Amino acid sequence: MAPSAKKLDQAIHVGSSRNISSTLGLAGGAVDLESANTRKVESRVDRKKLEKAERKLRAKQDRKEFKNVEYEASRLLNEPNEAQSYEEFYMAVNPLQLGDTASKSKDIKIDSFDISMPGLRILTDSSLTLAYGRRYGLVGQNGIGKSTLLRALARREVAIPTHISILHVEQEITGDDTPALQAVLDADVWRKHLLREQEKISKELAELEEERAKMADTSADAAKLDTQREGLDTTLSDIHAKLAEMESDKAESRAASILAGLGFSQERQQFATKTFSGGWRMRLALARALFCEPDLLLLDEPSNMLDVPSITFLANYLQGYPSTVLVVSHDRAFLNEVATDIIHQHSERLDYYKGGNFDSFYATKEERRKTAVREYEKQMAERAHLQAFIDKFRYNAAKSSEAQSRIKKLEKMPVLTPPEAAYSVHFKFPEVEKMSPPIIQMSGVTFGYSPDKILLKNVDLDVQLDSRIGIVGPNGAGKTTALKLLIGALQPTTGIISQNPRLRVGFFAQHHVDALDLNDSAVGFMSKTYHGRADEEYRRHLGAFGITGMTGLQKMELLSGGQKSRVAFACLALQNPHILVLDEPSNHLDIEAMDALSDALNKFQGGVLMVSHDVTMLQNVCTSLWVCDNGTIEHFDGTVKDYKRRITAQANDAGVVAKH
Repeated sequence: MAPSAKKLDQAIHVGSSRNISSTLGLAGGAVDLESANTRKVESRVDRKKLEKAERKLRAKQDRKEFKNVEYEASRLLNEPNEAQSYEEFYMAVNPLQLGDTASKSKDIKIDSFDISMPGLRILTDSSLTLAYGRRYGLVGQNGIGKSTLLRALARREVAIPTHISILHVEQEITGDDTPALQAVLDADVWRKHLLREQEKISKELAELEEERAKMADTSADAAKLDTQREGLDTTLSDIHAKLAEMESDKAESRAASILAGLGFSQERQQFATKTFSGGWRMRLALARALFCEPDLLLLDEPSNMLDVPSITFLANYLQGYPSTVLVVSHDRAFLNEVATDIIHQHSERLDYYKGGNFDSFYATKEERRKTAVREYEKQMAERAHLQAFIDKFRYNAAKSSEAQSRIKKLEKMPVLTPPEAAYSVHFKFPEVEKMSPPIIQMSGVTFGYSPDKILLKNVDLDVQLDSRIGIVGPNGAGKTTALKLLIGALQPTTGIISQNPRLRVGFFAQHHVDALDLNDSAVGFMSKTYHGRADEEYRRHLGAFGITGMTGLQKMELLSGGQKSRVAFACLALQNPHILVLDEPSNHLDIEAMDALSDALNKFQGGVLMVSHDVTMLQNVCTSLWVCDNGTIEHFDGTVKDYKRRITAQANDAGVVAKH
């Protein structure tokens, strides 16, 4: 017979009631809420275990809520909208660190933590050690999870002490009517709050003084106002002291200097943030972070959004940064200048290389790997030797004791894991047929997107099959425009651009991903775009660019940024170009891939013309340097390092100093 059910007199919200267990005792099939709640019936679940589980669940929910608050605070500087609520978040989790309260240790030491994402383990039983004031370069191959680690730190998914402020420069700021300079000043939440309080109290004091002047000194109301005024005076003095300690009076000049170093002229510093493009808003987010000086600054590929002058400023600025920096970068020269230590993320762990720049890390890492290979091979040989003796004499009465001894020795040997193979990437461009000059020639070229806004004027540039030309200069000066003029994507306003009629140009766009069908696989995309080959040929071709195994058959939306770049280069090679025109080719590539690309470009028999912010790639590939600035493109007589020195000298002459 089916058990009868008792009708409930009222709805029960189990999830929202902490006094009622979400697991109810059943007696005879009917639900008795009173006895279930007071435990008068026998439960099938152990009470202590149940309470422990519920406590853990509540604690987990509390931690989740707190992490959300912490993360919102860490994102504050990139979210100027709803500023008041975010200010409250920020001040709640980042108490003002002045005077004695600033003496708390800012070192970070976290042991035995894991980080994962759906279907992928990023770190397992890892330790994070960041000494306050050190600058760490986080390196590792594409797709290893470096950006995921930074996000986990920003969200405090690992146990970072709450008194340590964190800022992750991850996204551009939201544009509004706030001038760029003011947007940077507003990033210092505590300074903004104290200035607002100072203005409020000063106004209250002025009103009190006006009211007090109308009263006789002996009145009771006058005495009350005097007491109130003394309290406000004390509060105002405290605010003045805090503002003085944080050097509030120097804030505007410091903010303006940071903006100038990142390419904002005095005029542009007064433009509303909504007028800037995404790339310039990213610079604003970076400027706000540098101005705010959090205890832990997290930067993810900062050079991707910068030009050589801005990278030079940032490197100089970070060298004097007072707090801790953790930066993901593929720019070898930038890491050599900035990093005091290197953290290598690989094989679900973090390896530390203390007190050295990237070049010393690279040499040490390779030596460590070779040592591990030697130790592993030595042990494998010893194990094989012992096992051979054991197999031969295990059942030999005369040798049994020796066999047993070797068995024990084999059991005591530590088990070494096979060392990972050396990570290598390969790029290969096709051979180039010879061609008579001129290849590409620009003569007296002037161009403007409108008649009243001329971007380039009187440009003369000659590209041959043996050219290795690098173009540098500030963002917005017209570098990409010059490349588009060369390949015929734009027509000059005046002047002549001549090409050999048989010329094939391979153009790598800065936003090359836009040309890929991310819903298709690399093999499928190639077969549709470059007809006439079997899928196996496309797979072999992709393999020459490091896209191996099943990767070429996956949807491209699942590939990392570096893998998409390699697909784009593989497509470029299928065009059999005579000239490679490359706009920021290093973006999204890891350091090994950049080295491979540099090697392939040096072996390429055709001409190379590239716009790049990566100093190492420019040094390794280009034999001729041109500077695009102030409407012209002119040959620079010197190396990239000479150009950087000139930029630094010009910045110093202009009063842009990398000091804190």
